[in-house]
Amino acid sequence: MKKSPSIVLDTGPVISLAVIDRLELLTRLFGEVSIPTAVWEELSKSEFFKDFPPIKSFFERRVKNIHSFNELILITDYGESESMLLYKELDADFLVIDDRKARTIAEELGITCIGTLAVLIKAKEKGFLTALKPIFESLIQNRRYYSKSVLNTILVKQNEPIFD
Repeated sequence: MKKSPSIVLDTGPVISLAVIDRLELLTRLFGEVSIPTAVWEELSKSEFFKDFPPIKSFFERRVKNIHSFNELILITDYGESESMLLYKELDADFLVIDDRKARTIAEELGITCIGTLAVLIKAKEKGFLTALKPIFESLIQNRRYYSKSVLNTILVKQNEPIFD
């Protein structure tokens, strides 16, 4: 039997999925879901943590300590650097990260990255979501910033109406 892919998440995708109430997609789509301690710390200090209690209940048992020396902190932020190291330590299948600079660094290190939007596309393809546009609208309303041209490209490929 084929094992479900494992993922490590950075802070941004956690917040994006929480504000649209879609954290459950992670366990429906992936086997092991983990975040490093740095991401937990960033989340627990953010306004979203208080506003979205599901973040705590969903992730508190999925927090993992890294064991490597974090030399990546010199080139990217705390959460992103620990996410990359945890991905390597766990031999995860995907790092879910949205920040363009951090994603470029991760990919240069041989890390397979996907973003929040790819998680949502996969969820729709698996039948866990019926439409992406309402989800994208909710992301925008909740101040999660994604390029409308990127969103429209996805919507065209998914045969959904685009944004004006």
